[in-house]
Amino acid sequence: MLTTRSVEDAVRAALAEDAPWGDVTAELAIPAEANLAARLVARERGVFAGGMLVREAFRQADPRIAVNALVDDGARFDSGDVLAEISGPARGILTAERVALNFSQRLSGIATLTDRFVSSVAGSRARIADTRKTTPGLRVFEKHAVRAGGGMNHRFSLSDAVMVKDNHLAALGANDDATTTAALHALRDRVGHTTAIIVEVDRLDQVEAVAKANVTGILLDNFELADLKAAVGVVGGRAVCEASGGIDLATVRDIAATGVDVISVGQLTHGARALDLGLDAVDGHG
Repeated sequence: MLTTRSVEDAVRAALAEDAPWGDVTAELAIPAEANLAARLVARERGVFAGGMLVREAFRQADPRIAVNALVDDGARFDSGDVLAEISGPARGILTAERVALNFSQRLSGIATLTDRFVSSVAGSRARIADTRKTTPGLRVFEKHAVRAGGGMNHRFSLSDAVMVKDNHLAALGANDDATTTAALHALRDRVGHTTAIIVEVDRLDQVEAVAKANVTGILLDNFELADLKAAVGVVGGRAVCEASGGIDLATVRDIAATGVDVISVGQLTHGARALDLGLDAVDGHG
């Protein structure tokens, strides 16, 4: 969950990494009394995310820095648009510049790619979801960026939901339809009524045994299109049908057309490129 504390901690760590013993260039070259005004400017079209981190980076560098006209997360923009106006002590602005850009470029890239996937399945029932394929330590922000781009979040961590994969079933001794259904029923009995149970399958002939077990969702991993459509028919609304595995912009529309409810895409977070944003000074030293 995105909180004030998580934002503060992430920025503090990033500034400590980038200027562990201070910004020697700013401190030696820029007079302490110098002021600067700058704009966060888009170099390409996209969807913005990371505003809270931009604001916090400049606040921690120097509380006297003002960040104004900051666009909302989820806002679409064109190349050349001004996304924020920053003014105040020049040393602090220059010290925080790269941290603010790193966060906003990375998260805006995720939001922009998510928006492209969401647009690709418009008109279908499918919703685009992320995965746990995130940058260690930045998951809360990257998943926030997915929401800014119009996507939805899958489970945040291993603690959030039960997800049973093939090795789990093997460990439970579930080696045929009857033992699979029985093992999942037994699991259901041990899980609280508010906890989701998702079961991954990789073959069409596994679907019915899982669907009979009263699970929340069935993850159809690396299915061909014909098998995806058939699996949706077999489930018949008894569980949420989720498609996953090797999905990209070239295939996502056809996958949505099979009738699945959710399409989870690891590429949203582990494959997004940073968007081109820049910080441009507008009036030099004051």
